Amino acid sequence: MKRLLNPARERLESGNISIGIGIRIVRTNEIAPLMKTAVMDWLFIDLEHGPLTLDQTAQISVTSLASGIAPIVRVPRGEMAMATRALDGGALGIVNPMCESASEARDIVEKLHYPPEGQRSVVGGLPQYNYGSTSIADSTEGMNEAMLVIVMLETPNAIAHADEIAGVDGIDIILIGTNDLAASSGIPGEVGHERIAGYYETVAKACKKHGKWMGMGGVPQPDLQEKYINMGVRFLLAGQDLTYLLGAAKTTVDRVNTYL
Repeated sequence: MKRLLNPARERLESGNISIGIGIRIVRTNEIAPLMKTAVMDWLFIDLEHGPLTLDQTAQISVTSLASGIAPIVRVPRGEMAMATRALDGGALGIVNPMCESASEARDIVEKLHYPPEGQRSVVGGLPQYNYGSTSIADSTEGMNEAMLVIVMLETPNAIAHADEIAGVDGIDIILIGTNDLAASSGIPGEVGHERIAGYYETVAKACKKHGKWMGMGGVPQPDLQEKYINMGVRFLLAGQDLTYLLGAAKTTVDRVNTYL
């Protein structure tokens, strides 16, 4: 069986930082080759905060597969039917927000994996295999191995359970949702606060102990990105389409206005 490649996972397994961009307002599939040209490793297609539909998600995902960039989809908490449909539509990973316990993590693993690792319903003709006639045995094994199962820790309670969550077989990445974590800690927006740094240390220790990758979102400041990467972050949500578009446009306007 030819191995199913996941560019985001390949970067992680090679010991590199795997970098992605959040897709929240862009609705067309041209974003995939654009971000591949920008040398991003994955798209964070956001169905939790944004207007994207499953149809648009599938179109972006299929184009991502052809472009060599990994489509990774965040679903709302507990929306496992949406998650499996996103996988059937071409996703190579699912981000599950607000994970609070090992029990919840185990349920996520079971819902997203095909047997024997889980209970996901089988379907043929997957876009990850170019809709070909790959055997069910090969496609289920290949998807289980290639996809990334990601849980987000976004509250102090989740951080307190980081070790047991990271210990769940089938979870690949522990992603810290830094903005929500700061807000739920009573320090909204203070993503560089010493308490947040302490949370990162806790998660880094749990990930190292259990052989999981640590991820980060909600930290756009370069100095803080460097700080947390040095603490062990390898899966980096570097920004989102909205902020990149606004930032580049504002920079151009400010520059042009200096000419007069």
